[in-house]
Amino acid sequence: MRILHTSDWHLGQNFMNHSREREHAVLIDWVLEQVEAHAVDAVLIAGDIFDTGTPPSYARALYYRLIAQLHQRKVALLLLGGNHDSVSVLSESLPLLHHLNTSVIAATGDAAQHVITLPVRGSTQPGCIVCALPFIRPRDVLTSQAGQSAEDKQRNLQSAIQDTYAQVFAAAQALQAQLQTAHGARVPIVATGHLTTVGASSNESVREIYVGALEAFPTSAFPPADYIALGHIHKPQKVGGLEHIRYCGSPIALGFDEARQTKEVLLVDLNAHGLQTITPLATPVCQILASLTGNLASLPAQVQALAAQSSAEHPAWLEVTVQEDDYLPNVAARIDAMVQELPLQVLRVKRQRGTTMPQLFTELGESLEALTPSDVFARRLAQETVSADVHQALHLRYQEVLASVHAGDAQ
Repeated sequence: MRILHTSDWHLGQNFMNHSREREHAVLIDWVLEQVEAHAVDAVLIAGDIFDTGTPPSYARALYYRLIAQLHQRKVALLLLGGNHDSVSVLSESLPLLHHLNTSVIAATGDAAQHVITLPVRGSTQPGCIVCALPFIRPRDVLTSQAGQSAEDKQRNLQSAIQDTYAQVFAAAQALQAQLQTAHGARVPIVATGHLTTVGASSNESVREIYVGALEAFPTSAFPPADYIALGHIHKPQKVGGLEHIRYCGSPIALGFDEARQTKEVLLVDLNAHGLQTITPLATPVCQILASLTGNLASLPAQVQALAAQSSAEHPAWLEVTVQEDDYLPNVAARIDAMVQELPLQVLRVKRQRGTTMPQLFTELGESLEALTPSDVFARRLAQETVSADVHQALHLRYQEVLASVHAGDAQ
């Protein structure tokens, strides 16, 4: 059984007022080519199929084109809901999709509905059993209780998700035993998930999905499936050094921080003995995203080097971070003049004000306005290596200054 594992397509993404339609169309054509070239039996997309709960019409058209083209090739398709996906949108036309060899699991429900058998291509022979779990919303597995601390809520959610996996895996094992009796061979079990796990390396394009509830799900809490196909983290990686637990990553760069990543999908081979091989396939890049950093003296050479890789038909999208010269006026206009008549589009210009301040804001989407002055000072102080006495003295002195400022404001 050969599965193509992919995730986080984010169809319909509007990237700084730029559509990704062309990139996703190229991606679909490429995936269909790989399905043929590598004799793929089934395609599994582990969440975040769409970028928003109300995808534009062209994104829906791409989605249905993928479904129809895989059906023509007699390749099964399994789609899992992610935190970006709308349950109602993914649940549309389920009976019709069933006839097109496509299974959609949009939300968490009874254990039995999450056990999906994927057949060997063009046959009814079972190739693998999937514990098909999408993004698990807390309300689907937990009942809120008054008076709980944040730590209690986190522990309860982790336990509830682990119990959900255990129930679905038990149902999959029961089906595995039935199929082995009927066919005389063990059918491997695959599990899915759309969540953050302990040890996973994230990036700024990922929206944290359990903020204030579950920071990361431990790998030890997953069931002993032959392969665990994960989505949500956009960087391809093994989890905890384990060969059989994988994030395939997003197939295209969804943010400037992902521009240097090699994007890929995974070919996963399984048989009666379990996982055999995992083969990464690098996805094509048809839209260059680049992030350049430097002062106004060093940036022109970087810009020229990037322009040599781009084309007038499809100019590279560029983010520029200005160092040292960030105090100068009209920095954005200076950058625009630098790229004039080059096949480049500057989408964002940032000023790097020193080296420590950006590190103070480590949570995704956090801004200065969301913090108190004490928060900022505490984070800045934490970056210094000082004795406990000096740390306490600085903290007290700052509180005195702050109190004085507040008193002056009150007067």
